[in-house]
This record gives sequence, structure tokens and C-alpha cells, in this order.
Amino acid sequence: MSESSVRHHCGLFGIWGHEEAVSLTYLGLHALQHRGQESAGIVSTNGDKLRRHAGLGLVRRVFDTRTLEQIRGRVAVGHVRYSTTGGPTVSNSQPLLFSFAGGQVAVAHNGNLINAALLRRNYEKVGHIFQTTSDTEVIIHLLAKPAHQNKKNPLNHVLNHLQGAYSLLLLFPDRMVAVRDPLGFRPLCLGRTQCGATVVASETKAFDMIDATYVRDIEPGEIVTISDEGVVSRRFGGSTNGRGAACIFEQIYFADPSSMIFGENVHMVRAAMGRRLAREAPIEADLVVPIPTCGQCAATGYARESGIPYGRAFTTSHYSGRSFILPTQSGRDMAVKMKLNVIKEAVAGQRLIVVEDSIVRGTTTRGKIGALRQAGAREIHLRVASPPIRHPCYFGIDFPDPKELVAHDRSVEDIRQFIGVDSLHYLSHEGMLDCVKMASNKYCTACFSGDYPLDVHEPVEKFAMERGQLKMFT
Repeated sequence: MSESSVRHHCGLFGIWGHEEAVSLTYLGLHALQHRGQESAGIVSTNGDKLRRHAGLGLVRRVFDTRTLEQIRGRVAVGHVRYSTTGGPTVSNSQPLLFSFAGGQVAVAHNGNLINAALLRRNYEKVGHIFQTTSDTEVIIHLLAKPAHQNKKNPLNHVLNHLQGAYSLLLLFPDRMVAVRDPLGFRPLCLGRTQCGATVVASETKAFDMIDATYVRDIEPGEIVTISDEGVVSRRFGGSTNGRGAACIFEQIYFADPSSMIFGENVHMVRAAMGRRLAREAPIEADLVVPIPTCGQCAATGYARESGIPYGRAFTTSHYSGRSFILPTQSGRDMAVKMKLNVIKEAVAGQRLIVVEDSIVRGTTTRGKIGALRQAGAREIHLRVASPPIRHPCYFGIDFPDPKELVAHDRSVEDIRQFIGVDSLHYLSHEGMLDCVKMASNKYCTACFSGDYPLDVHEPVEKFAMERGQLKMFT
């Protein structure tokens, strides 16, 4: 996605039972940096008091040798954040750490709670004071409620109040708890280090970073409790009638190509989508070129299937970061210019097939196509390895307002003219689902299809909590 206008959610990492748990968590968060660049944090313990350090910025800027040593412990939970509810402030940095009647608890959350505004309003009506504007804090208030604490399984009861997408890591002084919502929107997996420590992470790339072994995915609707007594699993939530909601956009765009997501390697899925796209939309050309870096996997698949040579049209700066973090379109445009530069001699006079993973607003894609034209490309045929994005996401990917989606009220021909290419084809919805191994009813494809796995009634705008404009779901 050259425009990088999709802002995502967060990355989670936790480790139990390792003398270097904090340092390994730092490394794990570094491996997950692509999942969130607004803030980073770690909470640790040696079985007594929980200690926290968090701040705004990249992992390497938030932590140094001194701060890591200050929170040294054999258990740690970490988080990298991009905000989908609540702004990028220090108070919203996670893991959140609170004390209540049951003791200390830290919570790290990946996803988006669609009933957070209603829950918060109800608690504020009876005098609860919130310290953040993050949807995650409502989990703490639910957990601290005496009526919930008196339940046989308080956490099960709390989780059944939540609606939406949530993969969670909760840290208590005596245990770490990993949770995945009943529909399984967001990935979460279990691993083990060579010395026997238990690890949990949003992506297996984090396991590779610390030489840990992937064991399995945490299942939708599963609670995994990790302590010195071992690993214990239990279920929560009612029946989903066999439906799941694994976010297929994880496979298309956001997860790292080296990771195993929902039981499949991301690179292999994207390459398969590229191959399918080549079969669905063939065209004569001289080169297949990706928009770096997200289009590379699909472009390799397209080139292999079509027999057209794979080429390179852009150089990439490794120092500019991911531009989706920037809040304005002008900022994103400038970041992309800083990141990508056309190799004029490689494209002049060539008929190009340009492969993208997805298109959101289309404005920055149009800019890169213009740069290829200016460099002398003779023909440009854009191929997109996913269907048109026509609907907003309410479950953890910060897609813009529907009016800002280039495909929301435009035909493919309208989009072609807007971007300025000679031809444009998207991967079909059926083709996309044929490239992943789970049944189609196990994925959330709402941003493409408009078929939402949960009813969403007037979702809260991202910064509404800052402005005191909470809306009640009815």
C-alpha cells in the first residue's frame, strides 16, 4: 500500500519465567514495531510489585539500558500502539497499570471495543473516574467492579461484557493471562524459548527475534493462564454458530511476511494472491514491479504466474519509517516522497505492471503513478492484490471515513481515471478467499464486502472521548 494511509492497531508481547524477560520483551516489541509506532511500554514483575515504563515514540526511543534495568524482572508484558480509540498521549500508552481491591493488574490490548463508549458512560454516571481516553480502560473498571469480583470466574464474566475485537495480555503479580475474543479478529500465538519460558505474541516474527519456537495459535474464545504452575487453558463466551472473524487484512497488508498468521505464512498467502491476480487479470507488459514494500510478495507471485520478468522501479529509504502514522494527508504524501524514489533508467520506455496490495484513499498511489509517468514509463497497468475497500473497519484498523475511501462511491473505471493508469484490476473477493486455507465464514472481510460479523450501531469517532462527545449505542 504505497499511500500507507491505513493505520493499524497494536502489537503484544509477553514472557513468563526468564531472567532476561524485560530485555527479550524489548526485542519482541522491536520485531512488532510495524504494528504500532505511536508509543511503547513494558510492565514487569518478579512476583511482587508490577513495575512499568512507557512513553511516546518508537521502541528504541522509549527504552534504553537504564530504563530496562530499572524494571528488570523474570516476567514481562509489552505493547506497541497505534490508537484506534483515544489519541496518542502518554496516558494512553500501554500496558495500562492499575491497582484495585484485587491487587495490581496491567492490561495490553490489540483491537477495538465497539461498546466501549456505552460502558464508559455507564460507569461515569455512577462516579467512576477514568484516567485515559482509551477503550482498553473500561476492561479495568469491569474487572474492579465488586459484583464482578465476587463471581466464580471474574475474568470470564468481564470478557462476556465486551463487544468487538480484542486480543489481550493481562499481568498480575502471580500470573499472566492471554485472551482472544470469541470471533478471533486479531492474531495471538503461543511459543516457548529454548530454556522453557512461555511466550505470547501477536506475530511469530517476535518468536524468531528471540529464538523461541512457535507452539500454536491461541484459539478464539480461549483464556490461557501462565504461571509457575504451568499453562492452563479454558474457554469463555457463548456460541458463535461456527462463524469466525479473523481479519483477512492481516494477511493482505499488515502482518510481517515472515510471520505465521491464522496458521499460514503471510508471504506465501500474498504470493498466492499475486498468482491468482495474474490469472484473473493478464496483460502484455515488459516488467512486473511492486510498490515497496507491501506489494513485493504479491508481485513475485504475479511475475511467476505470468512469466513476465520481475523488476524494480523504486528505491526505498530505510530511515523514514511507516508513513501511516502521520495524521494528515500532506504529511503522508511527504513521507512517501521521502521513502520512495523512482529509478528512471529502469522504467523509461517500459510497459509496467505495477502491483499493490491494496488501495485506500488512492491519492498517494496516484502520486507514485505520476512519478512513473514522469520517468518515462510507456504504459502503466495497476494490479491490486485485494478487492476494492468500500467500507470502514470498526474492529482495530483505522480506516478513514467512508467518504474518504476511493472505492466507496466509485466504479473501478472511475478509480482508474482518478489514479491515472492505462488499466486497473482488483483481485476478486472469491479469488482472495481461495488463497487462504480457512473456510470463508472464518474471516472478517467487512471492509471489502460490508458484511460485518457484529452489529455496529453508530460507532464512536476516534477522538470523541477527548472531546467529551461519547455516543451511546442504541
